[in-house]
Amino acid sequence: MRIPLATNLMPLDLTVQGLPQLLALLTALVLCTLIGFERELRQKSAGLRTHTLVGLGSALFVVVSKYGFHDVIAEPEISLDPSRLAAQIVSGIGFIGAGLIFVRRDIVRGLTTAATIWLAAAVGTAAGAGLWLLASAVTAAHFLVALGYPPVLRWLTRSRPTTTTLLVSYEDTRGVLRGVLTVATQQGFTVQRVRTIRRHDTGTGASAGPTVVDLALQVHGDGSLNDLTVAVSETAGVISVQPGEPEDTEE
Repeated sequence: MRIPLATNLMPLDLTVQGLPQLLALLTALVLCTLIGFERELRQKSAGLRTHTLVGLGSALFVVVSKYGFHDVIAEPEISLDPSRLAAQIVSGIGFIGAGLIFVRRDIVRGLTTAATIWLAAAVGTAAGAGLWLLASAVTAAHFLVALGYPPVLRWLTRSRPTTTTLLVSYEDTRGVLRGVLTVATQQGFTVQRVRTIRRHDTGTGASAGPTVVDLALQVHGDGSLNDLTVAVSETAGVISVQPGEPEDTEE
């Protein structure tokens, strides 16, 4: 029995799979790699691979929306809006960004990284649409904001009182909290909020360690945060001190 070959198959059209499309994807790959490399150097939760894949995937979505349906829209009775696929990137990328944001002891972390993911998607979308100059300009603007703004902000606000949070862990012995609060006052800060959480060692009997208290100390003042951190860490009974990150606490 002979099976007849289909005669209505559309031949492969290389005009929509050529150099312009590959160049668009390559542009997104290079630019989003640069953005991801900056995040990787800062040891953020979303680094080189995440930003590169987000930007490259966004570029491919736009290329598909521009060139992938040319055989369909050629029919007079069919009307499609290629921009609708690109618009869904903005909604879809929100799921990744939401997964990077979390709150710990009244401190919001991950906002800047989530915004950078959103920016990488925008750069990939622009590159996929063929707007390579705009994509390159936005990539350069990212480095200006990420690397140039923090020193300028510190310079502009160096004489203005700031609010910051210290995450302190100490042994639950009498006098440690009082000593930490005294040190903060001596360093020129006013204590605004104190939150403590006690956690017990999981050991039993003789192997059980002391109870540890996790302290979230919110202070306000014009003193040096570095001096405050050092002074608190030298307080008897303090195990560790971690200052809140400026990029996370300000947004």
